[in-house]
Amino acid sequence: QVQLVESGGGLVQPGGSLRLSCAASGRTFSSYAVAWFRQAPGKEREFVAANRWSGDSTYYGDPVKGRFTISRHNAKNTVYLQMNSLKPEDTAVYYCGAVKSDYVFSTANEYDYWGQGTQVTVSS
Repeated sequence: QVQLVESGGGLVQPGGSLRLSCAASGRTFSSYAVAWFRQAPGKEREFVAANRWSGDSTYYGDPVKGRFTISRHNAKNTVYLQMNSLKPEDTAVYYCGAVKSDYVFSTANEYDYWGQGTQVTVSS
């Protein structure tokens, strides 16, 4: 049983930065893979980034490679998504998901636990 809460979203100008947080309660992130997905109105949920519980392996969707970084602070049971050089097409609700697994997945249906999402809007 894992409860997830995302925070850190907001309105930012193109080229700006935000850091999203995904905090867990109920269970720790130990032995869990954690991923970030995003969903814009009228579009399917899109893979953004994922890492293993150890944080030693990271994976990114093509649209965010080189701009976003996923990381963990396991002692705080928190996963972060640092987003730099933001573009209007990054506008979406961002969700974190978790699954007890030695592997990470890029499809949303592999994840068992989800947060409520946090809105990111990139606009002038």
